[in-house]
Amino acid sequence: MTAPRTPKIPYGGDHNPEQWPEDVWDEDHRLFTQAGIDTLTVGVFSWSLTQPAEDTYDFTVLDRILDRAAAENRNVCLATGTAALPPWLAKKYPEVNRTDFEGRRHRYGQRHNFCPSSPAYRRLSTAMAARLAERYADHPALLAWHINNEYGGACYCDQCAEAFRDWLRHKYVTLDALNDAWCTTFWSHRYTDFAEIEPPNALTEHWRGPDHTAFQGTTLDYFRFTTDALLGCFLAEKEAIRRHDPETPVTTNFMGLFRPLDHHRWAPHLDFASWDNYPPLDAPPTRPALAHDLMRGLKDGAPFWLMEQTPSTTACRDVNPLRRPGELRLTTFQAIAHGADAALYFQLRASRGACEKYHGAVIGHAGRDDTRVFREVADLGGELELLGPATLGARTPARTALLFDWDSWWALEISDGPSRLVKYPDVVHSYYRAAREAGADVDVVPQTADLTPYDVVLAPVLHMVKGGLAGRLEAVAARGGTVLTTFLSGRVDEHDRAFLTDVPGPLADLMGIRVDEWDARPPEFVQSVPELEAAARLVFEIVLPRGAETIATYGTDFYAGTPAVTRHEYGEGEAWYVATALDQPGVDHVVRRILTRHGLLGPYADHPTVETAHRVAPDGTRLLFLLNHAQEPAQLTAHATATDLLTGKQIEARDQLALDPLGVAVLRVQ
Repeated sequence: MTAPRTPKIPYGGDHNPEQWPEDVWDEDHRLFTQAGIDTLTVGVFSWSLTQPAEDTYDFTVLDRILDRAAAENRNVCLATGTAALPPWLAKKYPEVNRTDFEGRRHRYGQRHNFCPSSPAYRRLSTAMAARLAERYADHPALLAWHINNEYGGACYCDQCAEAFRDWLRHKYVTLDALNDAWCTTFWSHRYTDFAEIEPPNALTEHWRGPDHTAFQGTTLDYFRFTTDALLGCFLAEKEAIRRHDPETPVTTNFMGLFRPLDHHRWAPHLDFASWDNYPPLDAPPTRPALAHDLMRGLKDGAPFWLMEQTPSTTACRDVNPLRRPGELRLTTFQAIAHGADAALYFQLRASRGACEKYHGAVIGHAGRDDTRVFREVADLGGELELLGPATLGARTPARTALLFDWDSWWALEISDGPSRLVKYPDVVHSYYRAAREAGADVDVVPQTADLTPYDVVLAPVLHMVKGGLAGRLEAVAARGGTVLTTFLSGRVDEHDRAFLTDVPGPLADLMGIRVDEWDARPPEFVQSVPELEAAARLVFEIVLPRGAETIATYGTDFYAGTPAVTRHEYGEGEAWYVATALDQPGVDHVVRRILTRHGLLGPYADHPTVETAHRVAPDGTRLLFLLNHAQEPAQLTAHATATDLLTGKQIEARDQLALDPLGVAVLRVQ
C-alpha cells in the first residue's frame, strides 16, 4: 500500500479547531479556501477530548470537524491522538508514566509521556484507534491515518526491564549466546539468569549519560529494544485500525535524522513515510535534503509526505529566526524535488496559549489574510494547483547511493575512544553534501539495500558491518563501480565486538589497506593534507597500503607523508578510503573525482548555490528541479528543451535561464 492518490499535492497542515469556538471554524475555512489548503491533519492531541474517562467516549466535536471538512471538500489525515496521555489515565494507572534515565518515575505532564511497555497504555491506545477506525473508516473526508506523533524517548521502569529481558530471550535464546555477544567476561559481568539483566541507565552501567557506557553491547541492544517497543505500540494501533479499515493508508511522522529511533526497522510497517522538517538553525540546504532523501529511501524510493514544516518560525529553541521572504516556497519545492507528495504545515492557526503560542502559523492570532506569511502560503497554494498531478508518484533516478545506518550511528557514538567528538550525522552529511552540490542525485539507503542500481556507493563512518554487506560492496567495485568509506569504518560486528582481523575488518581486501594505529587530537589541532589543499581534524588513521595507491598524505607529525586518502583498483572498479575527518573542500575534492569517473558530475556543478534534483513520473515524464539557495540571482544555460511547469515558458537547449534569489524552476524535460 502506498500514499493516497489525489489530483494534486495535498496542501495544508495541522488543524486544531477544538481549541476554538465554531465561529472561528467558519473563518478558518474561508481562509483555507483562499490559500488553496485542501488537506487537514486533525486530532493529533485529542485523547482527553475524545475519551474524558476510561468508560466514556465522546466524538461529538470530532464528528463536526470531519463533517465540516467534507462539506468544504477538504481531505483529512486523521490522527489517533495517542501521543500524549489524558490526565485521568496517568492518575488511574501511574505505571503508564515513564521512568527516566536517572530512575525517577515521572508524574503527569509534558507530552511523549507514556511507557511503551505499559499494558494499560497499550490497551487503551489500541481501543481508541479501533473506535476511531470503526467510526470514520468510511467518512468521505478521510485520506490517511496518522498514528501517534513524533515517536521517541526511552523508559527505564520495571515494566521495560522485564520487556527488555523478554526481547533478549527472543533474540539470543540462550544466555551463552548473550554473554558471548556482550563480552560479559569483562569486569565479571557473566550472567547466569536473564532475570539478572538490568536496563543500562544511570544506576547501572552509565555515569555521565546514555552515551557513556561500559558495556556497549548492552546499551546498543537497549536502543534497539526501545525502537522495537515503540514500534510495537504503532503496530498495535495499526492492527486495531485494520480490523475496521483495510484500505486507508497508515503512517506516523518521523523527525528526520533522529538518533533514538531506527527508522529502517519501522519502514516495512509504514504504508508511506512521512516526516516533520525543522532543520537546525545553522544548517546548509543539504541538511534537510539529506533527511528528505533518507525518508524517500525508507520505502525503496517511493514518495513520502512532508507532514510538518513551519510557515514562518519555530518556538522551541533558544533563538527562533523568521523565515525570510521566499524561503518557505524554496524549502517546500526542495521537499517536492526530493520526493515529497504532500506539503503540510504546523500549524494552520496559531495557538492562543501554552508553549506553541509563538510558533509560526499560516493564520496568526488576529486571523488576518493580509500578512506576508499568509500571502506566501496562498501564492504557493496557487502554484501547487498549477503543478497539479505532475510530480505525484514520481521517483528519483539516482546512480549514487549513500549508506545510512542507525546501528553504526549508535555504536560509534557510545564507543569509548578514539574520540567522542566524531558525530556520525556530521560526517555522513559532509559526503552527501559533496555529492549533491556536485549535481548528483543520491539515494540514502540502509545496509540491506540492493546496490546493483548504483555506480557509486558512499559509506562514510560505516562503523558496523553486518550480514553480507562487505561482499556486496566488493561486487559493486568488481563490476566497475566505485565504493568509498572512511576512518572508523569496518571496526565492529552486529554486537559491537571488534573484528579479530586487520582494520578495516571485512572491508580491508576491498580497500587494499591495513590500519594498525590511529591518532586522536582535540578539534583545535589541524592536520594538513597538502595534495588536496585541505585540512583534517579529530581522528587520523595511520594507513599501510596493501595494493592501494596513495592519493593524499598527512603533512605533519611522525606520520607525515603516510596516506590520508587512498584508491584501490578492484576488479573493473575502485575503492577509496579516507583515513581522517577532512574539511568540506577536501571531501568535495574526493567525491567530485569519483563522480567524474562515472559521468555523474552535474551540468551546474560550478553553481554551488543552485541545487538540482530529478524525478521521473510514472508515465516516464522527466522532471528537473532547479533551486537557487542564494540571495542573488543565478544565470544558467539550459542543457535540454523543456517546459517550466510553474510559468508555462518554453525553453530551448542553450537558452539562458534566470533564477531569482531563492528562485525555483520545475522543468518538464523533453
